Amino acid sequence: MTFLLNIDVPDVEAATRFYTEAFDLKVGRRFGSDFVELLGWPANVYLLTKKAGTIGAGGDKRRYERHWSPIHIDVVVDDVDLAVARAVGAGAKLEAAAADAPYGRIAMLADPFGHGFCLLQFSPRGYDALLDT
Repeated sequence: MTFLLNIDVPDVEAATRFYTEAFDLKVGRRFGSDFVELLGWPANVYLLTKKAGTIGAGGDKRRYERHWSPIHIDVVVDDVDLAVARAVGAGAKLEAAAADAPYGRIAMLADPFGHGFCLLQFSPRGYDALLDT
């Protein structure tokens, strides 16, 4: 079993620029002008043009201002401060600066399309450090 990461965006070209610059992902294939495959993470990322106001899953209208979702991407990095600088330089919004946690360091951001994500640098014990608390 595997999984794919599909990200709805209002502008697939702007999203392609952001995700390739912020995370060094590479364009795999283009499926027409509104659907792009990105490679470089353990799961393939698919950017799909979906206009704001169109109906998404559950009957909700898509919106691209900052929104909350119980499901978001955590990108594990070797150096969270360097990754934050790169993501912000590509257009991400920093919402919570990198801070220490028992399992490492974590920063909270949003992409230019309102999707939240975290950059996470694990300590040597990672989440196992939470077993001590």
